[in-house]
Amino acid sequence: MSSSSHNRLEHLRTMWPWLPLWMLVALLAIFSHGPMPLYSTRTLAVAWEMWNQGHWLVPHINGQPYSEKAPLLFWLIQGGWFAFGVNDVWPRVLEVLIGGAQLVLISLLARRLFPSRPWMAKAAPWMLLALGCAFLFALQIMYDGLLAMWTLAALLCLTPKMQRAEPRWLLFGLCIGLGLLTKGPVMLLHIIFPWLLGPLWNDWARQHRARWYGGGTLALLLGAAMLLAWALPAGFSGGEAYRQRLFFTQTAGRVVDKLSEGKNLQNHAEPFWFYLLWLLPLLFPFSGWPRVWVAITGLRRPLEPGLRFALCWLIPSFIVFSLISGKQPYYLFPEAGGIVLLMAGAIAVLRERQPALANNGWLGTWPLGVGGIGFAVLLFALPLLVDRNMVHGDWPNAAAPYSRYFSVIFLLLGILLLLRGRGELRRLAVAGLVGVFALNALFTLTLWPRWDLRPAAHLLGDAERAGHPLANLGNYEGEFHFEGRLTQPITELYGNQALQDYARDHPDGLVVAHPGKLTPADLRYALLAQPFRSSWVVIWSATSLADLRAGHTPPEPAQPTQVYTADDWRYRTEP
Repeated sequence: MSSSSHNRLEHLRTMWPWLPLWMLVALLAIFSHGPMPLYSTRTLAVAWEMWNQGHWLVPHINGQPYSEKAPLLFWLIQGGWFAFGVNDVWPRVLEVLIGGAQLVLISLLARRLFPSRPWMAKAAPWMLLALGCAFLFALQIMYDGLLAMWTLAALLCLTPKMQRAEPRWLLFGLCIGLGLLTKGPVMLLHIIFPWLLGPLWNDWARQHRARWYGGGTLALLLGAAMLLAWALPAGFSGGEAYRQRLFFTQTAGRVVDKLSEGKNLQNHAEPFWFYLLWLLPLLFPFSGWPRVWVAITGLRRPLEPGLRFALCWLIPSFIVFSLISGKQPYYLFPEAGGIVLLMAGAIAVLRERQPALANNGWLGTWPLGVGGIGFAVLLFALPLLVDRNMVHGDWPNAAAPYSRYFSVIFLLLGILLLLRGRGELRRLAVAGLVGVFALNALFTLTLWPRWDLRPAAHLLGDAERAGHPLANLGNYEGEFHFEGRLTQPITELYGNQALQDYARDHPDGLVVAHPGKLTPADLRYALLAQPFRSSWVVIWSATSLADLRAGHTPPEPAQPTQVYTADDWRYRTEP
């Protein structure tokens, strides 16, 4: 066997068993239910409209140019559709492949940054796959997973290899460009600080500062040129309003809250301490592992280059993202790799310098084990608590028929985490992955029917193909377009007068309403009613709804209202 073949075989062996385990669990989870409103359905709606209308350059949603995101993910989805036909299978498989690529990249990054610690290349992917929030959002057809992949790939290009200390500037620039084409200028915030602070962690950067910053600047210009190669023609093709949002107000509106006022931008404004509140959930299950906190707080100078790299990446990025107005928990997912490197590196140092603490049973996973057993007890008691009306609500009522089966899973996971001895990290990772998979399965069996918009989407799709125009009361997020294979925009109606005008101009039209509770009129005159999250989706004949809102009695419908209820994942029609 040649040396190169031997090296490739060794690399493949290092991926066992964490990569096939994660791929299997992720595929089972992502296909356990349909695309989730509103994250996945909105992405699919944009990709579908681009495909159906031939808008290859400018993303569109509901008939309008969509300036919120760059087009790379949509292009990847459409590439699969070109090969396999339009479906929702390929986009989900794509997200799983992206997640698997992140695990491989973090393993390579750990090997580069900690060359004297082979354990790091094995530990880092186990830790990354165990992060519960990251796993759940990896099940969504969204941009942040792809952005995290390009972030890790770009930073890998900065790290030294045994044969070459200088970064691969061309690949660095290409990865930056692909990240920019995934989610726009925010890509720069994820990679800029490890580059700017390179002399603090990279010996070559410290010795060749001019080449480090010169090569990095050229790479940034290459990435910007890749973005502009799409954005400039897209801006002129999309019109003045799209061009203004794309180049100016969209990014600025996310950074400064006041700049988004009156511009209908997805700002997601939150206070500066928002990410501090989310830190423990984002780090779970490792936020419940005492050993990792002792290891991190016990770090002392001098720090090895890999740890300095992680700190140069995480600290300034966390500060800047906290200062930016727009915030969502998943905005920090590209930094999950840096968090994993910091935690794994700190544990490695603890093992080396303080073996007594590294093997102390009180710093083990027992708090998570106790929590898992406590959660199992709660699930086992849930049917009794519901029967006695001690707890009530949509989730307890829906979960009670299944909760005792799942209590066995969490009891076993709790016992696994109470075990001591070698393999503590791997046991924690497996328990974390299986635990979040079990929660996703419980959601599928209990609450997914309250998110499944297929009945409404199919009715709207059939109505459009029969020639009926469609409208929606309030803001429409594209949740029906892909599943219903809609080809025309849904009109947004604001206020009663807009409804009356629409019914007068489109007497054969249908209108979607979103009441918090059903009324007798909904059950008598509407075409369809189904639960959606904590409210309802009700589809009306435009004239019937307008008559009711005007205080008149509408004519009796030709067919009884289709009322769908969230009942054990099965829809049933009630008269």
